[in-house]
Formats: sequence, C-alpha cells, structure tokens
Amino acid sequence: MARVVVLGAGVSGHTAALYLKKKLGKEHEVVVISPNSQWNWIPSNIWVGVGKMAPEKVVFPLAPIYRRKGIEFRQAKAVGILPEGDAGDARAAVDVVYTGTTRTGETERIRYDYLINATGPKLKFAATPGLGPDGGYTASVCTPSHAVDAAQRLADAIIALRAGTPQTLVVGVGHGTCTCEGAAFEYAFNVEHELRAAGVRDKAEVIYLTNEHELGDFGVGGMVFDTRDGRVSSEAWMASLFRERGIRAITQAAVTSVEPDVINYTQIDGSTHTQPYDFAMLLPPFGGVDLTATDRYGADITAEVFAPSGFMRVDADYTARPFEEWTASDWPKTYQNPTYGNIFGVGIAFAPPHQISRPYATPDGIAIAAAPPRTGMPSGAMGKAVALTISDMILTGAPKPTHTASMGEMGAACIASTGTGLLRGTAAAMAMSPIVPDYSRYPSTDGRDATETTGDIGLAAHWVKRLLHTAFIYKAKALPLWYLIPE
Repeated sequence: MARVVVLGAGVSGHTAALYLKKKLGKEHEVVVISPNSQWNWIPSNIWVGVGKMAPEKVVFPLAPIYRRKGIEFRQAKAVGILPEGDAGDARAAVDVVYTGTTRTGETERIRYDYLINATGPKLKFAATPGLGPDGGYTASVCTPSHAVDAAQRLADAIIALRAGTPQTLVVGVGHGTCTCEGAAFEYAFNVEHELRAAGVRDKAEVIYLTNEHELGDFGVGGMVFDTRDGRVSSEAWMASLFRERGIRAITQAAVTSVEPDVINYTQIDGSTHTQPYDFAMLLPPFGGVDLTATDRYGADITAEVFAPSGFMRVDADYTARPFEEWTASDWPKTYQNPTYGNIFGVGIAFAPPHQISRPYATPDGIAIAAAPPRTGMPSGAMGKAVALTISDMILTGAPKPTHTASMGEMGAACIASTGTGLLRGTAAAMAMSPIVPDYSRYPSTDGRDATETTGDIGLAAHWVKRLLHTAFIYKAKALPLWYLIPE
C-alpha cells in the first residue's frame, strides 16, 4: 500500500487529493494535511468584502468531504520535510504540528511514499510597515475573516459619505513585488459599484494603486485581445474602463509604508509620494510558507528543495538570465522536484523560474515587479496533472511523470467581477493562451494567440462568474460527477 501526502487543501491540493483517491481507490492511502479546517473559494471573497455575499457561502468544512471520500485528514501545519527519512527509518516523512483540534500543539512525523506540496502562500503583510488588518491599518480580502472586516470598513465609509463627509478609498497592492493584481482590480470596481448603488459616488474618490507597469498587466505582461471591435491591448481596454467608472489609477508604484491615514509609496523614477485615505484595501506580497528540509542525518538541505523565496523548486529552468532571454519553455511541466522524484510542488507553492511581466526597480533598488499569478484555473490543472502522474507511478510503475500542465502551453480564462447584482452586475471576461507568453510562436501579438486571447464585459459575464462560483463549490464538495466539471 502506498501513501500519498498532500500538504494544503486549497484549489490545487484539494483537487489533487480528490483525483488521487478517485484513481487509487481503497488500496492506497491519501492523506491531506492542512492547518485550515475549511475550504475557501477565494475568488468570491471580494463579494464578501463588499457585503454582497455571506462568508459561509464561500467556505465549507473539509473533514466531512474527506471522510465520505475515504481520504485521511489531519488539521495540522507542516513544518519540515525529511525526503530521505531519518536515522531510524529510511522512509520519507513530513513533520507536522496540530492546529485547531484537541491535539493542538502536538507534533507528529508522518511517513509518505509521495508528497505534494500545495501549501499556498504565506501572506507577507509584515513586508510593508503598517500593512494589513492585524496590526496594520489596511483591509484585506485574502481570507473570509479579512473580507468580513473589509465589508465593515467599507460600510463605515458609506455611512460617512451619507453624512456628507467626503471619503478617499484606495484599493490595490501593498508592496512592489505583489501578485494577484486581478483580485485588487475586481475589488476596486466592486467598491465603486457599491458606492454608486448607495447613491454616494459623487462624494467619493476611488483610487487603484498598483505595482503594474501599466493597466491590464496583471502580472502576465499584458495581453492583446480579439474583441468585437478588433484587436486591442489590455492596457487600452482597461484604461477605457477606468475612465468610464471614474477610477484614478496610480501605476508603477511600490508601497513602502502605511500610516493611519496616509499611504507612502515610491515610483519607478525614484520619486516618493503620499496618498491620504479614509478606506484602504491593499493586498500583501506572497512568500513560501515556513517549511524546512533535512537529510536523514539532520543536515539542513532546505536550499536544495526550496528557492530563496520559500517556494519549492520543480522542473523549471532557474538559470539567471536577462529578461529578454527568458522563454515559455523555462516554465515547469511536471512540477516534480529535481532532487527528489517523489516530491511535487503545485499551485502557488512552486517556485516560478522568472517574472512574466518585465521587472523594474527604482534607482535605489526598490523592486517594482509584479509577480506571476499561479492561482485558480492553472492551480487546478497542476493539481490534477500531478495526481494523475502519481497514480500512474503507483498503479503502473511509471518511471517518470506521465502528465503535464505547463503555464507556457496552457490557456486560462478569468472572469473579473466589476460589480454584482441581478440586473446591474457586470464582469470582464478575459481569456489568454498561453499564460506565459511565447514570443517565438506569436511574435506580433505579445507572445499569445490573439484568436484565443479575448476580452468582453457585461451582465452576461457577471452571471457566468456567479454560475462558476456555484459550479466550483459543487466540484470541491465532490458531489456526484464532480470530475466532469473542468478545472
């Protein structure tokens, strides 16, 4: 009997666990280790954050799902990997500390035959002084509880506006190396939508503050869309939307600190600025979770398994080169660790080989470089591919990975909410292929197939996003025929 341990129960890890159990059946063990007892559909946190969706609509408990599917669940935090085992047992292991149960604080060493690292990100609010809802001055929508707090802060701002007090609302990212600009974009437009619905838009200034070099970059270097009106850059497309909604954009910015009513930021030319605010929702940069690796004698081998960022090394080309020499082929296909073939890293947990958007820095070295997004659809695809690979290794003895999911080859679709409502909701529907631009194949359209890279906006897209919320919750609950819903 083989045991597969999955660290993390987000989109990537949960998807992997479900497919593993479906393929491996009762003859083999699947163990999920996660410090969180609930699964969260993170894309809908923005609706919680404007008070338009209850937090219980975006979460559900994991234990009943895993019990029903025959998956072992441990509510615990992984703290160390022993890929060679230890002096007493050569079988690989992971050390965990239990959380949120009667065993809280207990430690255990769990043996495995295969390991999937799907731990997701560490939210690095501390990277910017004053950032974040816990010990800082800004809101967040990274977790359901953060989103509830953001909704209350927004409601307070609307109360002040109704009382005749002008408000400045700033939404964006809180560090020069952030990712998830798409979520910040969605939240900014949902905030603007709610201000209009409340009848106080004329008294409010809404500002989008981002490290993107230009609007529509989203950490993927921008896009060239095929639209009903012809080909248009994502920058031009987004700029027109910002003008239409009256949202002022500040781009090329690295937030350096946040005070109770002022955001301090630096731009690429080295100039420093302050932005007063009454309400601010700024997303943090991401890092790898605090995992160490040791060999069987206890020597630290963390640098062999993880990049300096804390994300896991996989089958990518990490050779340092100028931006112009990076290619789509540098990106991983199998997500297998190059040193230990029974370890895989998926979703946000794997280390990207390089930026997708061109990185910049100020004259004195402050990085202003949008990090590559690795969430949602790509994360699910990675989790499934690795689950199928491991299943083949166990069931058929496959000596190497049998399934791939390269971001340099796969396409992705994103529906970004720009306001919710039965008849007044809107969303921007965007698709691109491939995710990582391939300039050798598509030199004239910014590295992507323009016929498969499209953009549209309207009420229909809002309803598609709402239906996707329902569909992915259904899939994550592993209800009948869940596997027919694509990643």
